[in-house]
Amino acid sequence: MNINQPLVSIIMPAYNAKATIQMSVESVLSQTYHNWELLIINDASNDNTASIIQLLASRDSRIIPLSNHNNQGVAYSRNMAIVVAKGSLLAFLDSDDMWLSNKLEKQVALMISTNAVISYTATSYINAEGQASKFVLHARPILGYKELLRRNIMSCSSVMVKRDAMLSFPQGFMHEDYTVWLKIVEKAGHAHGLDEPLLIYRLGANTKSSNRIKSARMIFGSYREVGYGFIASVLMMLRYAIHSISKRARIRRK
Repeated sequence: MNINQPLVSIIMPAYNAKATIQMSVESVLSQTYHNWELLIINDASNDNTASIIQLLASRDSRIIPLSNHNNQGVAYSRNMAIVVAKGSLLAFLDSDDMWLSNKLEKQVALMISTNAVISYTATSYINAEGQASKFVLHARPILGYKELLRRNIMSCSSVMVKRDAMLSFPQGFMHEDYTVWLKIVEKAGHAHGLDEPLLIYRLGANTKSSNRIKSARMIFGSYREVGYGFIASVLMMLRYAIHSISKRARIRRK
């Protein structure tokens, strides 16, 4: 590994993640790109997540454990880690998702070769039990603001951003990651996409209609946060919901 390759700071919030966090961290440890640090924020878990994090950190000095005294949520946790992160590139990985072993290597190369401000990869899916879907959420080589506004195809755990372009995750009733990607992409002009499913995204077990309604309301909150009026936000939320329902149906079929 060339020592001049940039340090990647990986941000991982964790709350009651004892069932999945070790697999997520092991997917980082298996990376072919070695110049990284992993900041894991224990968000006041009430299971043994904290002890698992400490054990993992004792095995590799690149793993940096952080903690919140009270449960603060993912936006607060990510923001706290970003403040102390040392890398010129930031990547995000949720504590129930996993990366293929060449994810960082390929994405850092993309960031360098294109001088990208922000990039993302395609996504594959597993259910809560670990069963894989054949569906892949593809990445566009160039993703513009208007396309991202229609639907979020930038899975948070696939995103990499230049440190000097990163914004704070807003706290409130919204999809905080989507809100930030919209703001960064609007300013940068576009995101670069790597159309390889280097992220394995774990779907939650609970897919009830009430959660879909909550998600739609959070999307509405994101549109309001980036500056759209009430009516425009409602219309865009409805368009987004149609795309989301269609995607979920395709994941289940495959």
